Amino acid sequence: MRNPDHGRRVVVTGMGVISPVGNDTRTAWRNLMNGVSGIGPLTRFDASASDHPYAGEVRNFEPTQWLSAKDVRRSDRAVHYGVAAAKQALADSGLDITDRNHHEVGVVFGSGGFSQQLVLTNLAAWQERGIRAVNPFFVANGLVDSAAAMIAIETGALGHNACMVTSCATGTHNIAEGAAAIRRGDCVAVIAGSTEAPLLELIHVGFVSMHALGSPRPGQPPADVARPFDRSRDGFVMGEGAGGLLLEDLAIAKERGARIYAEVVGSGSSSDGYAMAAPAEHGEGSARAMAMALERGRVRVDDVDLINAHGSSTRLGDRRESEAIWTVFGDRTPAIAISATKSQTGHMMGATGAFEACATVMSIYEGCVPATLNYREPDPACNLSVVTEATERPIRFALSNNLGLGGHNGAILFKRYEGD
Repeated sequence: MRNPDHGRRVVVTGMGVISPVGNDTRTAWRNLMNGVSGIGPLTRFDASASDHPYAGEVRNFEPTQWLSAKDVRRSDRAVHYGVAAAKQALADSGLDITDRNHHEVGVVFGSGGFSQQLVLTNLAAWQERGIRAVNPFFVANGLVDSAAAMIAIETGALGHNACMVTSCATGTHNIAEGAAAIRRGDCVAVIAGSTEAPLLELIHVGFVSMHALGSPRPGQPPADVARPFDRSRDGFVMGEGAGGLLLEDLAIAKERGARIYAEVVGSGSSSDGYAMAAPAEHGEGSARAMAMALERGRVRVDDVDLINAHGSSTRLGDRRESEAIWTVFGDRTPAIAISATKSQTGHMMGATGAFEACATVMSIYEGCVPATLNYREPDPACNLSVVTEATERPIRFALSNNLGLGGHNGAILFKRYEGD
């Protein structure tokens, strides 16, 4: 184990995604830049009687490409997505996990909730056919840390292993913890990210009951349902998927000649301490998280070029996030490009932070910003510079911002790597 060195720098050398807009990073990025929406009619269950029969579904995904048929049967869809994204990120990085380094490679991978499909399936089996019908492996495979455990088993990464659970900020916090583990000397590399598979009828009904889901404007297609920061927004649309990043000690990455996408320079975390299903007044908690990320990265507000906003498309959530951005950036706010990729993927719940971090890193690496779809009527209560057309733009610093039910706030700050 290497000695702790709090000056150690952390970079992104690999990425992988499973998402409504593509099941690998390059495909997803191309679709984001081309304005392709992954939102359409729900097919996971019959939602025809619902007023909100739409979702951002993962399509054309074959889990046995990433796991054995036995493990696929035993585990939840969220685990399948997470393992796939993690293996993609590892392959993309070119890092080989061997007997020489496996204790120095960690996994920090989260999910917003327990593997609900396994619970529902085994509950039905028990009620219909008795105790012998219950899968003896369902408890072990249904834990919230199952993805982190399975990724370690599948990749041989035997270092620090953790699973942070903070609702819709889960991905952001897992990436931050992965970077922290490298800085404090626990690991030289970490597979970090998050996954979620929430497209279940019970979860859908729960959000309908909360009046949290949106609908397209009259005469518009399903893709119009997600319109972050637009004056007419009326709720989010559920999505699913996973995102994985290979984080690495800069010195090790340079030593092996790795491609470096971006540097992780700061992160922030806070709690609203306010309500389970509403953000704090004026977005105070989110503002503290963003300010903390800037302070830790020693970055001025004038240097931030892009924010990949949480932008869930809820009336109150988008307003509070906008207020938080104005609190932190003040008069600089109109100069910052705001991109809300949930307009194309829907709200991927616990997976959203990791997927959006990948999109943010790609924006820095490629010098391009994806558009926010369906933004037609600016909301004066938000007053942000929302990107409406995919734009080429050099980006030095970018924030990925996420807010979770229960008042969890996370922000992570990336920097363009310039070979220094």
